Amino acid sequence: MTVAARKPKPDRKGGTTDDTVPGLAARKAAAKLLAAVIDAHTPLDGLTDHEHGHPQYRALDMRDRALVRAILVTALRFRGTIERLIARRLERPLPANAHALAHVLHVAAAQILFLDVPDSAAVDLAVTHAKSDPRTARFSGLVNGVLRALVRVKDRALPAELARNDDAPQWFAERLADAYGPDRAKAILASHRIEAPTDFTVKSDPRGWAEKFGGIVLPTGTVRVERLPAQVSDLPCFREGEWWVQDAAAALPARLLGEVSGLDVADLCAAPGGKTAQLALAGARVTAVDASKSRLKRLAANFERLKLSAEIVEADIGTATPPRLFDAVLLDAPCSSTGTVRRHPDVPWTKSPDDIEKLAGLQRRLLARAVGWVKPGGLIVFSNCSLDPLEGETLVAAFLEEEHEVMAEPIQPGETAGADPFLTPQGTLRTTPADMVLDSPEVSGMDGFFAARMRRQG
Repeated sequence: MTVAARKPKPDRKGGTTDDTVPGLAARKAAAKLLAAVIDAHTPLDGLTDHEHGHPQYRALDMRDRALVRAILVTALRFRGTIERLIARRLERPLPANAHALAHVLHVAAAQILFLDVPDSAAVDLAVTHAKSDPRTARFSGLVNGVLRALVRVKDRALPAELARNDDAPQWFAERLADAYGPDRAKAILASHRIEAPTDFTVKSDPRGWAEKFGGIVLPTGTVRVERLPAQVSDLPCFREGEWWVQDAAAALPARLLGEVSGLDVADLCAAPGGKTAQLALAGARVTAVDASKSRLKRLAANFERLKLSAEIVEADIGTATPPRLFDAVLLDAPCSSTGTVRRHPDVPWTKSPDDIEKLAGLQRRLLARAVGWVKPGGLIVFSNCSLDPLEGETLVAAFLEEEHEVMAEPIQPGETAGADPFLTPQGTLRTTPADMVLDSPEVSGMDGFFAARMRRQG
């Protein structure tokens, strides 16, 4: 006896609704979240947070959440390639307002072209998805035709298209080329297509931890693992607090303060606390300052796990009066995060040149305020994870020219292990995802970071 598959029920608007079809709810969630990223410029991490993320995402089990996350990261990482391959399968361009249809196609194409999902499942679920939505129901035949055509040509069409474009919005590619030149910009964009490895800052014995994790020790002392053997929380000694996840580039700014043992140091904009933990481990008396109560709560939980201590202060440094003057200050300022695209491929699609200008203005104001938190003669390290000089080199040069209370304290060759390749002629630090070339692209690279060191004059 055979049982026929139950047909989806029509809704009152002409579409169909049947989320009991296996895998359909996950694909619908992926398309919904892709729309939030592309159309509403909503950051992906917030949408896929397990506690506070989008309701459609949180309604899924953990396995489907992982699938949705994989689809979205892939669809964003290769958005240009997917867009062009779909366009070449269309007889005419999609209607200008057909955003929902475009997202259905992108979600399916990401699976067909890049993920280990059976082609037939990706196509069939996309067609069912299209039929279930009144906005796309009349295009279900188009969805079927375009995706089946992709399946037929992907083996030859995908490599050719990957070679023709850089999978970046035009504004972003142009700013990189202006800042770094065409060759280095091309290398940076190429690195964004490769999933980033996982980096760890360890309390001691980097080589021992590299062996345990099946990774390597970078010249900077960071432990790097190409692919994790388990979830971070399931790795050895997570609960014992012997290490924390921190990109190799993000681990450099705190070290630019030099020997901090016994010093009174403020980490401004501190959460989630990786740099704070470095300072505490190095023996500083650390005050972690942040305006976000929820982010400070996360910092406190991290410090409890790591068995480290810090004074935690909820304050907006843009308006708050410092509780006292500190020996040194670290300001890792809010920024466009364009240096983290390899880990967060939504960034170029959720940010704009206007955002960069506004954030550069905010950083300039925060840096001026940070000077008032440090004693005369004390050090200030300013850093962020932006690739844009407007938030880095240009900002600091203008600040030093205008603010006579501080002077540059250039970073010297040899003073920070492994950092010499990233020092600029001005004595600042600049990393990009194209730096630190190792045995393979999968273990190479690092986040884009900028850091500058200054001293408040007495």
